[in-house]
Formats: sequence, C-alpha cells, structure tokens
Amino acid sequence: MKNLWKNSKHKKIIDKVLGGERITFEDGVELMRSNEINTVGYLADFVRKKIAGDEVCYSAYLNMNYTNICYLSCQLCAFSRKEGDADAYLLSLKEIEEKVKQAHQDYHINEVHIVGGITYKASFEYILEMMSLVRNYNPDIFVKAFTAVEIDHFSRQTKLSYSEVLKQLKDAGLCGMPGGGAEIFSERVRPEIAKGKIAGDKWLEIHQLAHETGLKSNATMLYGHIENEEDIVDHMDRLRKVQDVTGGFNSFIPLAFHPDNTELDHIPFVDAFTDLKVYAVGRIYLDNFPHIKAFWTSLGKKLAQVLLSFGVDDLGGMAIDEKIMHNAGAKTPVFLKRDELVRIIETANRVPKLVNSSY
Repeated sequence: MKNLWKNSKHKKIIDKVLGGERITFEDGVELMRSNEINTVGYLADFVRKKIAGDEVCYSAYLNMNYTNICYLSCQLCAFSRKEGDADAYLLSLKEIEEKVKQAHQDYHINEVHIVGGITYKASFEYILEMMSLVRNYNPDIFVKAFTAVEIDHFSRQTKLSYSEVLKQLKDAGLCGMPGGGAEIFSERVRPEIAKGKIAGDKWLEIHQLAHETGLKSNATMLYGHIENEEDIVDHMDRLRKVQDVTGGFNSFIPLAFHPDNTELDHIPFVDAFTDLKVYAVGRIYLDNFPHIKAFWTSLGKKLAQVLLSFGVDDLGGMAIDEKIMHNAGAKTPVFLKRDELVRIIETANRVPKLVNSSY
C-alpha cells in the first residue's frame, strides 16, 4: 500500500478512496485516462470488498425477447427487424409460456428477463397478459422486464402516464426492471448511436418513477464506440445523483459495444485495458450502488473472471437463449450451466451466491 501511494500519480484520489471519501467528476476522468491499471484495480477491489464482500452473485435466468420488430433505427443495433422482414417475429403468449415452462423444467430458472423491440404489433393488453402468465406459472420466478424505452412506448401507445403504466405492469406481475436502453447519456453522442431513442434524461426519469412505484432496477452503460472519458464519467455521475435520491438501482452494468452487423461496424471491438478501467472506475465512482455486474456473454468467461478483481461482484447468470449480443458478434456460448459459473467464481477465490435481481 505504501508503494501505491509513493509511486502513483493519483495520490489524492487514493487517499480519498481509502479514506471513504466520494471522488469527484474530475477524479473519475483522471482515473479513466490513467495507465496505472493496477492502481485503479486495487482501489476498485478495495471498494468492492467494503460494499459487497467476497460473495459473487449469479442467477439462473431465461432471456425472453418477445419480438424483434422495432420501428426505431438505432445505429448500434443488430437485433431489430422491420415488420415484413423474413426473420421478423412476435411470440404468441402460448410460445412464451412454453419457453418459460421448458427453461424451468430443464434448468430450474429463478428469473425471466423480458425485453423486445418497439412495435405497435404488441398491444399493451398482450404485455400485461405476458406478465400474468409468467407469474401464474410459478410465482417464485422473478420477472425482470421492459427497458425505459419500452415503458415510454407503452405510455404513448396507451395515453397513460409513466407512473400508471408502471403500476399496471407491477400489478400484473412485474418484479423489477432491467437497465437496457441507457446506452450513453451524452447529448453529443446519443443521437449518433441511438437515433430516435428517448433522451438520457427521460431514461433517468422513468427509472426514478419506477423506484417511487416500488420497483427496483438496474442501470447499464454502453461504451467502446464514439464516446470519450468525460462521457463515461458523466453517465456514471447522472446515475449516482438519481441513486442518492431513490436508492432504487440494484446494480450497474457496463456493456462493451459489439459492432458486427450494425451501422457502426467500422468501429473495432473495445480493448481489454478499457474494459478493466470502465468496470473499476464504475465501482469506485458509484459508491452508492450495491453491485457491479459483468455479463460474461459480452466479455467472455476469462475476462469476466478477471473483472472479479476490478470491482465486479456479479457475473449475471446462465443467460439462456441470449440473442441481442450474439446477433452483434459476441463469440461467447449461448448459455452456461450453473456448475460452470460456480467454478469460475470459486477459482477466483470468491464465494458463489445464487440470487435473482432482487438480491
């Protein structure tokens, strides 16, 4: 520790973190620009141990993408299709029920993660029935569903307020919300990668309202495209401010951009050095977030395991039937069995803990 203070350019930040003091926006940018990866990692691991201890969470969950039809045209997306495309689909309620039933029988899932495209082909009544049938099949299954972008669409579709949409979804069986659709909040960058998607401030408003409704949620951030260090820390800062008010975010999930089959396929895949810094700075900066989650489906098993020493305390889960990242070029397996996830955690000298998104 003495060598860390003596040799580092970041002595003031080190003193803050080890002393339990919150770092500033400028501190976050400094760490994002740092080449002292061991120093940044040490600080993140220090914060991780203080907040989350040595347990590493994972879940047994099914991905349910109920439709890939979407009228948005996000430059970053390889999943969506237009109505009439040969491979466009909208699952029937019977198909959804069968997928949940099969996953529960085969893998004893404890959670279903439901997101889909933005389309008027799916009525709000269909959405509410979907919630009810999943919950009625097994009330012990945690239903995490619908991004803020979908909530905005449901509101416009029904002419109901965000709060009323959230209340009806919760009454039908919604247990919590994923963090998708956040992308990057920067007003400079967002239109260049997510044309037509709701603004970052609107995303934050919807999550704040969800928290007030009694729904916990996650928060994501897409990095590795055309953003810079200030954009990354600005994104974290906006999340931290909402969390100070509501305490409703359970986890922060940085997502590395996968460019294949998107309009931004000229952008190279992000390097591992950046991955390590983003997760580590996220853990240090978001001192009011209980968990930092790394999706092995995005990063690969080996890097995800390394990130357990860079602030991460949640590896996501089995990720049965994941489509969105794999359509964009992810080379990882479609899902992992529980014993493989446990092995990854235990060989990193951590304690595996099976949870759902309520932790």
